[in-house]
Amino acid sequence: MDDELYREILLDHYRHPRHRGAVGGATATAHGHNPLCGDEVDVSLKVSGRVVEDVGFEGQGCSISMASASIMTEEVQGKPVPEVRELISRFRGLLVEGKDPSELGELGDLEALTGVRKYVARVKCAMLPWVALEDGLKAAEQKVG
Repeated sequence: MDDELYREILLDHYRHPRHRGAVGGATATAHGHNPLCGDEVDVSLKVSGRVVEDVGFEGQGCSISMASASIMTEEVQGKPVPEVRELISRFRGLLVEGKDPSELGELGDLEALTGVRKYVARVKCAMLPWVALEDGLKAAEQKVG
């Protein structure tokens, strides 16, 4: 993908966020906050039978954090929890560890966030909803037992 296409994907997710709003009957919620820039996100999940049946987010922040949250919800909706955890790990590999996208398998619209890794402060913005998702998955597992 080229930079222009990446920008278009990010702008589309920022302007028209998917799964924005709290999930009714959520089995877990998690809050993420980046005190350096003020970004905040709340992720709510409905996990049933080890599948993320529904996911939503609320919050305020920069275009990167909000677009990342929107893309995240699209990517994890309806997926088994182990697959979601694997996606979190691959996304972290892309942004935090600087792995080449070709090493990480299919990332879909998440690849649009590749350019963010050039700016360390922005990596935290992009990772914020993913860290909240990870916390939400832990909370959901603790409720189950």
